[in-house]
This record gives sequence, structure tokens and C-alpha cells, in this order.
Amino acid sequence: MSKQFSDLGVNEQFQKSLADLKISIPTDIQKKSIPVVLNKKDDLVALAKTGSGKTAAFGLPLLQLINSENTAVQAVILAPTRELAQQIHANLVSFAAHNPAISIAAVCGGIPIKPQIERLKTATHVVVATPGRLVDLVKREAINIKNLKFLVLDEADEMVSALKEDLDTIIAGIPKSRRTLLFTATMPGTIKQLVQNYMSKHVVHVEADMSTLGHQGIDHQYVVVEPIEKLDVLLHFLNTKEGQRGIIFCKTKAAVNKLAKNLAINKFSSGAIHGSLSQGIRDRIMGQFREGHIDILVATDLAARGIDVKEIEYVVNYHLPDTYEAYVHRSGRTARAGAKGLSLTILQKEEVNEVADFEKELGIVFNKFKKADAQSIEENNGLLWAKKIFKTKPNREVSEEFKTRVKTIFHHLTKEELVEKIIANYIYQTTMVTTKPEEPRKK
Repeated sequence: MSKQFSDLGVNEQFQKSLADLKISIPTDIQKKSIPVVLNKKDDLVALAKTGSGKTAAFGLPLLQLINSENTAVQAVILAPTRELAQQIHANLVSFAAHNPAISIAAVCGGIPIKPQIERLKTATHVVVATPGRLVDLVKREAINIKNLKFLVLDEADEMVSALKEDLDTIIAGIPKSRRTLLFTATMPGTIKQLVQNYMSKHVVHVEADMSTLGHQGIDHQYVVVEPIEKLDVLLHFLNTKEGQRGIIFCKTKAAVNKLAKNLAINKFSSGAIHGSLSQGIRDRIMGQFREGHIDILVATDLAARGIDVKEIEYVVNYHLPDTYEAYVHRSGRTARAGAKGLSLTILQKEEVNEVADFEKELGIVFNKFKKADAQSIEENNGLLWAKKIFKTKPNREVSEEFKTRVKTIFHHLTKEELVEKIIANYIYQTTMVTTKPEEPRKK
């Protein structure tokens, strides 16, 4: 018989909120973490895959331990990106729906700081923050974290690599007597060092679903391509996934911009996010993706943190990630909440030998994806060309006389005949482009 949240010690008010959210059965990480946070005084290191319900695993017991009569900041939850921090904040507010006395604030970079300073002037029990913005607020004396009881580090493996300086500043300014709850999908050496340096000697370690670190519901596949055909293979794959939502990961901001431009040219419903874009643009594109107005998101690793969209059917690694941890976080965007998903990695020949290393390190198996043949690629490019024509807006500046003369040329053709001639012309034009001109004959 499966455990219920009541068995874990979650009180009735929070059970009501979970019922409102249609959450009835705790996940593995929730079963292992909630009792530890509620009933012990120790620090916690929780190793669990992305999308396994980590927010509720620390959020529910943390909210239950808050003393709403004490107006001081009692808990700080740190996340590596604004998107993830906002997602955590939204979840906590939902969990506390029947506990209106608990005050929860989100303070993140990329947006004006003054409204956040004003917000913190009112009683606040829990603060969800990005490290840089929290450091800024502490320096301005807009927030007092000297009496902190709980520090939560979510997706800690990302913070210790990219945001370590800010993290060190924060940890140096909070009480040593606080409890630290660390949640991570991977356990690199930097995390082990952080545990050793900043957490108590009595640390409880829990692991969940780690026998298949890359997610049980994910089909890991790879395809080997020549550099010249990489984009064509991707476009063919995307055309087979029309109407489905997915994320394509690139290593660099420049690569994201270039690929996003190619997708736009080929009329794919897509958008791009990376760290150099303004927060307003990132928010707008993320909103469009969450609401289903665009199907494809092209992103760098860090920019994609906090994308908690259940209906992501596939992830494409357009570039092989540099670390095993990055692969876990990328693939973890799909197959959320028990769904199935595909993680496709596009490789060049010299990268193929790295597949075995990823399999060994992560305990997963990669299957070979069947690459489309040359004819299928050509036909797909033709379909993309036809789609461009279909989606092209009429040019209102063309004179009626010119349009009439063109119509006169085609007026005796049926629709089927016109389509056949357009296709024949397309094939002729593409053949001319790909065929080298003949060498001039020697006299």
C-alpha cells in the first residue's frame, strides 16, 4: 500500500492544498525527504532527478515548520535562475493556499530591485531568491538573514559551478546553527566539497530513483551526422514532430541565435532564450512556450533551468554537453510527471566514442536513431520550401497589371498541373545549385 502525505507527517491544511492541486501520492524523493525535514534536526543532502517533485520535498515540510507569528525571515531558498526561482515561488504559494499567515516572497535578478525592497519591508517568512540578487539586497540592508533557520539550495550542482562567489558570500552571512537542505540531480566533486565545508557533520543523505539517473521514461538516442548535413537532419526530425513541444540545447549563445534564425526562416514555431537576452524578452518567450503558442525552444543550459512544462515530448542536444551533469538536466526537461519522452543527441563521428562514457557514468543506454536517407532529406527540404510559400504574406505593393499578366500565363492550368510544375521547377533549381558547373572545354 502506497504512503499518503498524512503518513509522512504533512498536516491537514497542506493536505487540503495538495488535494486542490490533485496531488495525492508522494513521489520517492518526497517520501524520503519530508520525514527527515520534519522530524530530525540534521542537514539534508537529497540526490534526485530533475522533475521528481523536489520542490514539494523541501517546500511542504519547510512551510509547516515556519512560525507565522515570528515576522523575521526564517527560510531562504536559492535557485540558479530567475525562471526556476519563480517556479518554486509559485509552487510554495500553492502549497500554502490554506495557510494565509505564511508570507512568501521571490527576489530575483533581471527585474527592478526597488519593488522587491518595498516588498521586504512587510513581514516575510520565506524568501525564494537567485544568489546575485540576494547578495545585492543584503548589501543594501534590505533583508536580514542573520537569524535564518533554514537554507535550501535547489539544483545546487549548477550554483556551485556558476554562482559560487555569491553562494560563499551568502553562507558566510547566515548563522552556523541553521539547517541546510541541499537538493541536486548529480553529485560532482564541487558539491561534495560544499557539503564538507558548509554543512554540519551530521548530514542525512537520501537518494531517489538514481538507478536510472537519466529518467525511467526517457528514450535516450543518438544520431551520427556529417557537419554539412547536421541542420538538414535536425529539420527532418522536427518535421516528424510537428505539433509536439520540445527543447533544443546548444552550447553557446551564438549557436542558439544562429539555429533559432534557421528555424524561423523555415517557418517553425520557435523561440530562443539565453543569458544575453533581456529578462523581459526571456519572460515573454518562456510565457509563449508554457502557454503553447510556440512549439520549440532553443536554449543554452542555464537559461533553460526552471522550465517546468509537463508536455515536453522531446529534447535535442544539438551539441553534446560538456558534462554528465548537464546531460541529466537537459534530458530531465522531458518525461516529467510520469510521461514518456525522447532525448536525441546529434553527434559527429569523432564524438561517438563518448557515448559509452555517458552510459557508464549515468547508468543509461543510448539507442542509435535511424538517420533519414538523402531522398527523405531532399523531400523534407521541399516540404519546408512549400511551407514557406504557404506562410508567405501577399505583397500588397505589386501592381494589379503585373498580377493580371502573371495570372494570364497560368490561367489555363489546373491546380494539380500548377503544383506539378512548381515542384518540377523547385527540383530543377535545387539540382542546379548542388551541381558543379562543367569545366570549360579546352580549345
